[in-house]
Amino acid sequence: MKTEKVDIDFDNSIGPWLGKTAKIMGYHLQEEFTRAGLDITKEQMIILKKLYERDGLNQNELAELTFRDKSSLTRLVSTLERKGYVRRMRCPEDKRVNFILLTEDGSAMWQRAKPIAQQLIQRMRTDLSEKEVGQFIELLKKIQGNLIHSETARLT
Repeated sequence: MKTEKVDIDFDNSIGPWLGKTAKIMGYHLQEEFTRAGLDITKEQMIILKKLYERDGLNQNELAELTFRDKSSLTRLVSTLERKGYVRRMRCPEDKRVNFILLTEDGSAMWQRAKPIAQQLIQRMRTDLSEKEVGQFIELLKKIQGNLIHSETARLT
């Protein structure tokens, strides 16, 4: 479906509202982690979550799953490794490949962070019906699809 070109009011467009909401969410999540005495960031929590769900991913897979470039993921993994939450293991067949493994401490940190993140998600849903939440998620999926498809078309 093609959309006609219109003059966009940036203050009342989708991008800034998504960005502001994501920043506010990140701020509150970080506040709650700090209040609970957790030495972790939202970005680090996402890595722990992905590894908890599927341990032993290689760095490229983890970068793709978390929408991160390889260099920022490498920094995140290094920080998590220093904290004792993950460890790297070289692939025996290809020394260029590192598998990232969740440690017991990393698993425990995810278990402590998860309910805090769930409480924030529940707070975001306040005054929204299940139908509204479902519709909103479907709209976000459409927006993501629009961006992904336009990027793919641009690259071909």
